[in-house]
Amino acid sequence: MKPLHKSTSLILILLITLLGCKTEQSEIAQEQEFNVEFEKFTLDNGLQVIFHIDRSDPVVAVALTSHVGSAREKEGRTGFAHLFEHLLFLESENLGKGGLDKMSARIGGSGANGSTSRDRTNYYQTVPKDALEKMIWAEADKLGFFINTVTEPVLAKEKQVVKNEKRQSVDNRPYGHTSYVIGKNLYPQGHPYSWTVIGSLEDLQNATLQDVKDFYNRWYVPNNVTLTIAGDFDTEQAKDWVKKYFDEIPRGETIENMPKQPVVLSETKKLYYEDNFARLPQLTLTWPGVYQYHEDSYALAVLSQYLSQGKKAPLYKVLVEDKQVTDNTSMYQYNAELAGQIMLSVTAYDDVDLNTVKDAINEAMLNFEANGISQEDLDRIKAGQETNFYNSLSSVLGKGFQLAQYEIFAGDPGYINEDVKKILAVTPEDVMRVYNTYIKEKHYVATSFVPKGKVDVILEGSQLAEVVEEKIIEGAEEIFDASIAANYEKTQSSFDRSIEPPYGESPDLVVPNVWKDELSSGIKVFGIENNEVPLVQFELEIKGGLLLEDQNKIGVSNLLANLMTKGTKNKTPETLENAIETLGASINAYATDESIVISGNTLSKNYDATMDLVTEILLEPRWDDKEFDLLKQSTISRIQRAQANPNSIAAKEYAKLIYGENHILSHDNRGTETSVNSITMEDLKDYYSTKISPSITKYQVVGQVSKKMVKNSLAVINDNWNAVNVAFPEVPEPNKPQTSKVYFYDVPGAKQSVIRFGYPALAATDDDYYAAQVMNYRLGGGGFASQLTQQLREGKGYTYGIRSGFSGSEFKGPFTISSGVRSNVTYESASLVKEILENYGINYNENDLEVTKGFMIKSNARAFETLGAKLNMLSNISSYGLDDDYAKQREALVKDMTIEDVKALAEQYINPNKMIYLVIGDAETQLDKLEDLGFGKPVLINSKPINKD
Repeated sequence: MKPLHKSTSLILILLITLLGCKTEQSEIAQEQEFNVEFEKFTLDNGLQVIFHIDRSDPVVAVALTSHVGSAREKEGRTGFAHLFEHLLFLESENLGKGGLDKMSARIGGSGANGSTSRDRTNYYQTVPKDALEKMIWAEADKLGFFINTVTEPVLAKEKQVVKNEKRQSVDNRPYGHTSYVIGKNLYPQGHPYSWTVIGSLEDLQNATLQDVKDFYNRWYVPNNVTLTIAGDFDTEQAKDWVKKYFDEIPRGETIENMPKQPVVLSETKKLYYEDNFARLPQLTLTWPGVYQYHEDSYALAVLSQYLSQGKKAPLYKVLVEDKQVTDNTSMYQYNAELAGQIMLSVTAYDDVDLNTVKDAINEAMLNFEANGISQEDLDRIKAGQETNFYNSLSSVLGKGFQLAQYEIFAGDPGYINEDVKKILAVTPEDVMRVYNTYIKEKHYVATSFVPKGKVDVILEGSQLAEVVEEKIIEGAEEIFDASIAANYEKTQSSFDRSIEPPYGESPDLVVPNVWKDELSSGIKVFGIENNEVPLVQFELEIKGGLLLEDQNKIGVSNLLANLMTKGTKNKTPETLENAIETLGASINAYATDESIVISGNTLSKNYDATMDLVTEILLEPRWDDKEFDLLKQSTISRIQRAQANPNSIAAKEYAKLIYGENHILSHDNRGTETSVNSITMEDLKDYYSTKISPSITKYQVVGQVSKKMVKNSLAVINDNWNAVNVAFPEVPEPNKPQTSKVYFYDVPGAKQSVIRFGYPALAATDDDYYAAQVMNYRLGGGGFASQLTQQLREGKGYTYGIRSGFSGSEFKGPFTISSGVRSNVTYESASLVKEILENYGINYNENDLEVTKGFMIKSNARAFETLGAKLNMLSNISSYGLDDDYAKQREALVKDMTIEDVKALAEQYINPNKMIYLVIGDAETQLDKLEDLGFGKPVLINSKPINKD
């Protein structure tokens, strides 16, 4: 790890329990000092500023955090903090309309983004270090020079965007209304947490321009905001810039901290709801908990994890293994500044009575009461803390967020000292104490969300929950023109803020050093040694996956991959899981369309031990019949859940249309209910013995590990894994449509229409693949810099988000435009997309090329910041035969591209008259109108809607 200089402001003391044999676990502890340099200062106007230096990459993360969320809203104006978050991105006096997004594209930023919670709102972006002054200027402009730019048309448009986000994340997905029902019944009326962060559609619609101004003047003042800058920069220069741009923004009224408001239930409340999108019943139990950083929150975190996660979990043993009513249990805390809640959620198998689920939960709790938690299990859970801690420091943005979090909610970034100590100081007695205090015989809120017509499986004694469902009404939304420029008198400043600051010294693209090797067994090895944090990430990728399956028995590779981590020849499933967790590591196996992958994340000191377990998993499978049956049940349950999710339906149906019914890649690699039921253990063993071979395997590893260590860790695999001859069937190229056609999948009552438009396009190995991605940047690959986003979201308010892109591998993949649009503008959205595609190449100009080049070249400074990014780099090199410096080669390609090049690419690869147009939505109100696109009568592809008997 690169040295971090000691600072008196913060010393993170990480107390890690060393895990070895039982005596070591109970007797030995080591105190390890980890120094993080940070500096905090306060401007005269109250702005809190935190600096953190990290010179490992030439990037800087800038975050502006306002101490305001949905808890500071008024009843009747719920969702306002989140609406305001959206507004703050749109314009400010000196950046101009859409100025921040335009600047982000030019400077190669990660894309300005934000998030809202119950108690805070974040605005953040990671940029090349030469753009730091620009970002400080921009953030100051948002904070102090924003409110005059908000007009009635701007507010009207953004209301539609936020309402679309609510439809997408809540109204148009299974179990989306659960949080609303819980919050309304767990907290008393008027409690700041009794409404959801995203609010109600009615409240959003009722928000006025005066509401916006009042909210801004009250909460968006320097004395309620923290500015965090983390990365590679000069602190003295940055201080001067912060003072220059923020100093003259006036302090607001004094803002007192809100008092803690924990809740106590006087009775248990049981509620149910028939969910339009659910295929399986779901039971959620919610108990009042504690606020963030409460003394008991640490033991509650251990309790929640121990009860629900892993083979030893009491809930897993009873509900998953013994009663077999579900494939998974989830228990966690949702803690915030004023109060908290403890949540246990179980999605049951098809037609399982939720009373049976509740009885099983009671049985599991009684088992816990009788046995408690052992020191060994407590240490096992704590072992993950060190890995999680370093993972949180893997990006400069993560470091900035962490420091700001403690500053705002604990009053001091240095509180992390106490936080880590308290996490690791939890005892078995603490865990049982908090169970007795907050769970045992305590009142709770129980919600039963069930499929339409399945009220017979709800929890006994449940009352119908009050949920407001939006009706689909044509022309219901107000008309606005968001392009109208605001007329206002600019806020006075001591200098000309309209002049964008210059760039600093431009950082060079530094490509990590890649080492390669091929072992005698045929395994190809690719590595990057990186000592920034004491972590290692790796992937063992075996070519095959879905490609090698029998089309009549799809799902074998998926089941095999999942079974590989369910025990080994000499380790039961529980023993293997405990061994992995004791190291604070994670090992996952999964299948894709083209491979089976075993991936891992571990502390560098535990890399060898982790790879010993990988070796067992790969070479000594257990073939556990009980686990196999559980996996089949779980897979079928997941397939059933996907059948009711519009986005999952879109992915499945789009693949069929792109590749054709009989193409291997048209299948979901999980299979179907029928195919999974037909698969036997012998099918998995046959795949393992005939299609798993070192000759088609590559190993990619990044982190604090040397080439020698890696080769040593693979020695047993190399010496004992016998190669077999694996024959790959020829994969035919999918046929491109010669004329466009509209296909419709009916989901009655859908609040949004999910769209997938596209055609079979390019393989990642095609000469034009990267150039086509460059061409697509201004169409739909550049976020807010793209025309699709600017016109459908920013111009019309039709959608929360829309994108386009190429997704080839070694095989030709589709060019796809994807979005969720407001149901009552389905035709209008499709028509506008078609128009944008028709004109894209024709109207492409010098500014488009300049913005594209600015982003593609400058964003390279961020290209390899995290271990995950480096691992992705190795994957590109190993999968597609790219040179180690392919990023520099691509940079040169972009620099040389001309307008004529882009126009030619657009003409060749973007043709709206030769595409598949797929819509998943409400056929009764939207189907017929799509004929006006000019592609004939739409084809209804499901004769029986998903939520009708």
